[in-house]
Amino acid sequence: MTYGIAAFGYALGEPCEVEEHAPRYTGDLKRIRDWGYRRFHRAPDGVGLTDLAERAGRDALERAGVAADEVDLVVLAMADVPEYLYWDPAAATQAKLGALRAEALLVNQACSSGVMGFDAAAGKFATHPDYRTALLITVNRVCEQYWNRMESSTAITSDGAVAAVLRRGHEQCRWLATEVITDGRWVDVAFLPGGGAARPVTPEHPDPGVLGNPVALMDAFLGGDLRAKLRFMRLTRDNNLAVLAAACRRAGVPVEDVRHVLHMNGTADGLAEAARDYGVPLERTNAAIALEHGHFGCADQLLSLGRLLEAGALPAGEPVALTSTGNGMHWACTLLRV
Repeated sequence: MTYGIAAFGYALGEPCEVEEHAPRYTGDLKRIRDWGYRRFHRAPDGVGLTDLAERAGRDALERAGVAADEVDLVVLAMADVPEYLYWDPAAATQAKLGALRAEALLVNQACSSGVMGFDAAAGKFATHPDYRTALLITVNRVCEQYWNRMESSTAITSDGAVAAVLRRGHEQCRWLATEVITDGRWVDVAFLPGGGAARPVTPEHPDPGVLGNPVALMDAFLGGDLRAKLRFMRLTRDNNLAVLAAACRRAGVPVEDVRHVLHMNGTADGLAEAARDYGVPLERTNAAIALEHGHFGCADQLLSLGRLLEAGALPAGEPVALTSTGNGMHWACTLLRV
């Protein structure tokens, strides 16, 4: 069973200059400058997660020349919260697109959702031989009441969606393998304090809170143990490499043949470190795109892949790795052949 990417579609929030908007979100302007981002994207008020998903999905379908009623599967991958609780954003996106013949599937594994969405599509293609076309939509829409764009992550968070039309038997950007490492011991590092069943919003607890700074949250989780923090950082770097190696083994591709790695849209220093770990030049990562656009949660890798393909920066026939680290914790890698 093989499938490939036939077209991409985009729906990004309005571009905002970091230097101009940073004081709205943080007082630590030196840290923001050191991160190296130039711009981020913010969706207008009233534009929800599924609105962005619909726009990106429709754009991808139009570029591929595929009608909505030809789609067999819609996979919605997200890292944030949708418009409502007790509500299915994947089904809502399917309806907005008019893809009413399609099955709708939600992947919500934090920033790893987009990379893992390829495996979800592969599984459905494998178990449903009649499925010919899938639409993978990766989306991020920050709810600023719960999430500070410059404090609640180790990156500047952007709003936007990127979609890919996946066609059975299509050879361009052919899916080779996806591998995931999950370690749930870290699941309680970060979460929104209120609003769930453990502490619902009530008159006694009217404010669900804001997700805190991840560095401070990790310090608190580890009880301020510096050596434990260093071990976690080493674990993350080791697992990023291990999941790439596992994907290469499954696909029968030597690790050294992977010369392009598209990771999360991290900071300038973070992506330089990732490039060194993966053993690839910085220009063969998504570093330039990351600093120009910010971090779109689980949509970073599809955005970078689409932009680099449009620029002719990925040679035909080359394997390319999409890698991610997501709260939970999950380390994921999808391997494609351009």
